[in-house]
Amino acid sequence: MTPSVTIIGAGLGGLTLARVLHVNGIQSTVYEAEPSSTARMQGGMLDIHDYNGQIGIKAAELMDGFRELGLDGREAIRVLAPDGTVLLDKADDGTGGRPEVMRAELRQLLLDSLPADTVRWGHKADSVRALGDGRHEVTFTNGSTVVTSLLVGADGAWSRIRPLLSSATPEYAGESFVETYLFDADTRHVASAKAVGSGSLMAPSNNGQIHAHQEKGDTLHTYVVLPRSLDWFAAIDFTDAAATAARVAREFDGWAPELTALITDADTAPVWRPHYALPLGHRWDRVPGVTLVGDAAHLSAPNGEGANLAILDGAELGKALAAHRDDVDAALTEYEQTMFARSTAMATEAVTFFENITGEDPARTLMDMLTGDQTS
Repeated sequence: MTPSVTIIGAGLGGLTLARVLHVNGIQSTVYEAEPSSTARMQGGMLDIHDYNGQIGIKAAELMDGFRELGLDGREAIRVLAPDGTVLLDKADDGTGGRPEVMRAELRQLLLDSLPADTVRWGHKADSVRALGDGRHEVTFTNGSTVVTSLLVGADGAWSRIRPLLSSATPEYAGESFVETYLFDADTRHVASAKAVGSGSLMAPSNNGQIHAHQEKGDTLHTYVVLPRSLDWFAAIDFTDAAATAARVAREFDGWAPELTALITDADTAPVWRPHYALPLGHRWDRVPGVTLVGDAAHLSAPNGEGANLAILDGAELGKALAAHRDDVDAALTEYEQTMFARSTAMATEAVTFFENITGEDPARTLMDMLTGDQTS
């Protein structure tokens, strides 16, 4: 029989795994560093794809609840030139296959689907050691420990579990987001709200980009994409919100004011989100009793696939464990080999796209991708 599964990390990947195991009658416990499900903001909108993320949601038997979370009209996409000219205006006609949901609401859907004692909050993994025969001991910063014969690291970019399997560490990917929010956009930030439209805005250039989403509650969530060094960002005092906004906006001098206002008129202090990635094609040799899902396994720079892959990883691992209840190693081998191939393909596509989007005609590259035209 499959032993009880110990999962480190209550993100989307870890929770999907716990849910699929629960559906299949396998017990698991999830240990999460955060003190509660509402301890911090969980990020903005996610587009959950019919070719990966939704497959995981179906395996978790949560599609009805997932559909209720979808935000109408948010699959609309606009591409603007730096001067504000609309280059592409793609309406949400309901056929996109990528419904947008709020990350926090999707996480809560998964949490609500689990037995009440599944998640142990306030347990940040500090260290882990192998005990032999596939058993491992995890020590938490609160002083408690757990010994398990089946350990899954779902603990993200800086996973404490990964070193059991791999010596790889994330390296800076060469770009960062600077994140801002504008609230009550339709009344307080009218020009910017009109520029963004009902879904997503992308304004690309090879020196930097402005992306924004129309989120739930009349909120504009902006991701300023800057291919700059860590030293460049370190020279900015992010504790001074006004000075930071002005400094970031200077990188877009001459752009349309409705676009730069997404930076300068922000209702929140700009937040720096540096992007890190594991080596392309990251994988490891089979180690008894332990594996990884999501960013812990295949962290890459943001490409719209991270959350989707984490959900699918969790679901596929759960299904493999259910299918091979008397042979855990066979289940982990089956899961890992498929996951390695899938994540490498996605990461390779992301690297190619990044190279193109920072090339001579990033707007054309972006529009070709969005319209499916790969000939120009």
